[in-house]
Amino acid sequence: MLLSFKMMVKRELCIKKLFFILLILPFSFDAAWAQDELKVISGESSNTRWLHYSDASNSLYNYLSNQAYDLLRQRSTEVFNLQTRSDWERRQSEIRETLQEIVGPFPEKTSLNAQVIRRIKKEDFKVEHIIYESQPGFHVTASLFIPDMVNNAPAILYMSGHSLEGYRTSTYQHVILNLVKKGFIVFAIDPVGQGERLEYLDTQTGTPMISSTREHSYTGVQTLITGSSQAKYMIWDGIRAVDYLLTRPEVDPERIGITGRSGGGTQTAFIAALDERIHAAAPEAFITNYSRLLQSIGPQDAEQNLFHGISKRLDHPDYLVVRAPKPTLLIATTEDFFSIQGARESASEVTAIFDAYEESDHFQMAEDSGGHQSTRKNRETMYAFFQKHLDNPGNSNDEEVIILNEDEIRVTPTGQLSTSLAGETVFSLNRKEVEERVFDLQRSRENLDRHLPYVLEAARDLSGFQPPADIGKPVFTGRIQRDGYVIEKYFVGGEGDYIIPFLLMVPEESNNKAVLYLHPSGKSVEASAGGEIEWYLQQGYTILSPDLIGVGEMGPGVISNYMTSIKDFDPVSFDVWSASVLIGRSITGIRAGDVVRLSHLLLDEFNKQEIYGVARRDMAPVMLHATAFNPSISRVALIEPYSSYRSIVMNRFYDPGFHLSTVAGALSAYDLPDLAASLAPRKLLVAGVTDGAGDLISPDDLNIDIDFIQKVYEDRGAGDALIVTAGQVQMDNLYSLLLDWMN
Repeated sequence: MLLSFKMMVKRELCIKKLFFILLILPFSFDAAWAQDELKVISGESSNTRWLHYSDASNSLYNYLSNQAYDLLRQRSTEVFNLQTRSDWERRQSEIRETLQEIVGPFPEKTSLNAQVIRRIKKEDFKVEHIIYESQPGFHVTASLFIPDMVNNAPAILYMSGHSLEGYRTSTYQHVILNLVKKGFIVFAIDPVGQGERLEYLDTQTGTPMISSTREHSYTGVQTLITGSSQAKYMIWDGIRAVDYLLTRPEVDPERIGITGRSGGGTQTAFIAALDERIHAAAPEAFITNYSRLLQSIGPQDAEQNLFHGISKRLDHPDYLVVRAPKPTLLIATTEDFFSIQGARESASEVTAIFDAYEESDHFQMAEDSGGHQSTRKNRETMYAFFQKHLDNPGNSNDEEVIILNEDEIRVTPTGQLSTSLAGETVFSLNRKEVEERVFDLQRSRENLDRHLPYVLEAARDLSGFQPPADIGKPVFTGRIQRDGYVIEKYFVGGEGDYIIPFLLMVPEESNNKAVLYLHPSGKSVEASAGGEIEWYLQQGYTILSPDLIGVGEMGPGVISNYMTSIKDFDPVSFDVWSASVLIGRSITGIRAGDVVRLSHLLLDEFNKQEIYGVARRDMAPVMLHATAFNPSISRVALIEPYSSYRSIVMNRFYDPGFHLSTVAGALSAYDLPDLAASLAPRKLLVAGVTDGAGDLISPDDLNIDIDFIQKVYEDRGAGDALIVTAGQVQMDNLYSLLLDWMN
């Protein structure tokens, strides 16, 4: 009886559960269908699930990579044809010139103002904790490890990898102290953003505001937009470290080496390539080649990606080739995320130049099993390398050491420069450079007849914009009927081997004009029933709303998993953008070309008489580039755009999501207000302008960025064609502004 009762209860519960499921199923189905119905290639229904485009979300990264591979193949052909020593010497000269061009110019050498903060004495060595200024007010924390009883000794500059603690970790100290045991003076410095040089420190919690060492990329984007680079600051710190070593009487200036692992391997390779005073270099866990890097993990932090590096025919082996025949050791492990195959291929290329110099024993590759780590075998090979080439023979065995504790290894009183010694940061130094760039722009703007044509030429070049040569036929994938209008779903070929899915929304009563509508979250965001797009349809406009490459069904791709976050901003990946910088393109330029392609499609395929452009937030730069280069879009509305690239680099906390719409090097020649001004006398609405953080813009900032646009419009007799508003945009007010703009 009891069993029967339990079974009855269980049965009743099952019936209730089934009833509940049946009750909510229609609502769940409707919600899923609403999300799916606007998809063009990746939906659940058979007509919108295109297997050929199943990897469409990675199209942006794949397209950028394929362009990189083409450039790298051209470089490989050039290198393959180098046969004689004179051929290689010519190549070395080209590498030096290119590195100086894309990393420099370096600042002038000013006083180091080096201070020994305190000294620590251990059993057989001492440590001097030092702060020097690589640039005026730009402090570098460092520790000089000096073995007892040395004079005119070899010195090694030690560059730590991506660790929050800098060179203080037990792994890095182990290598440093082993070198000290073997009679080397070791100078370890903190890279900016690590150790005691955190530039985004939460002073209340003592923790970094940006995850791990991704601070490099956060400020790196700002430097690259300016026309500088994060790499320049970090390389210069290392060059000035060599300057400091040469002031020390204990150091033999002819016997200076450098080594470092991971991010320290990057710095080692770059610094040694640019500073000829370094006799022996041993980069570890970094050197691969760009083809294998792009095929495997993708571009890494900003300081590893030199401005237009690949388009300038540079690759990882070049950082070692340029040093020949100076002693060089490439250190790698077989399971590192930096491809071992790429490391082997680079080693093969570098071997050729050392052979040409008849100094084959000056280059070697150390390889061991293991992941992204320092192995005993590789360490001992490195010790022996420096012992041989810095003329300091002895035991190369890796020995047990006692690392310094937290107090002993600390340089500053508080453990951070930001709370111990006020000074410059990468942001503040770059900001000064921006101010100079803006001053130059303002002077150039005084001559409009010369300035605006120059701006358009520079913007085409720096953005990598390519006008569409061929407009393909769109592929139709379905239709949705709604009250008063129809939604047609299409895709068309983009600039490269990828597609652009788009929705074409046609009202029953059409005025034969079209709005090309760009939203940073994709075509479907405002296309639902009751969305913003319905308002345009009610006015009689046909709407074309695309998923540009990297957006919606075309993104963001797997590389977006490698992210950073700061303050209250959403986490983002900087690495796809870095790929565009390496090949001399920009995501904005590629998207702008596709916007031009879609405008031609509206005119020629869909027979619209006039095209208007509407872009929200960080799609505004795409629309500005497209319309500046293409007169077929007759008027433009930018809704809640950030005001300028200047505003991004002038804000210590900018919205990292905006970086995808920026152009590296832009501020060396132009800014977004220049493109906006070039549209005159076309009608332009700029509603709800924000700053580079996406916040309400200050009146002063608004004036800086808008005054020039107003001046040009008035100069061309089109003052009434420009409508600008700041402050938050309410929808009712927006529709009123749009009506004014449309009429």
